[in-house]
Amino acid sequence: MTPEFITGFFVEAIQTAILLAMPMLLAGLIVGLLVSMFQAATQINEMTLVFIPKMLAVGLALLIFFPWMLQMMIDFTQNVFSNIPIYAR
Repeated sequence: MTPEFITGFFVEAIQTAILLAMPMLLAGLIVGLLVSMFQAATQINEMTLVFIPKMLAVGLALLIFFPWMLQMMIDFTQNVFSNIPIYAR
């Protein structure tokens, strides 16, 4: 294994991890922003008000994007396992 191969493999793994986390992070970001705008407009300064909507949005995003995420994980794992003979050289 060459340093270039290892670097490329880790870059691919990190890209996959970022893509898997992105739907939940974006849902939490958007809901947090909307709740913060609502709090600013109504002058409600409750710090814990944002947690429940964020948790619901992240859970909903997980339910919606889970089939895509699972397929992405399966594809990555199959790619790794099918290329084990190449990696062993």
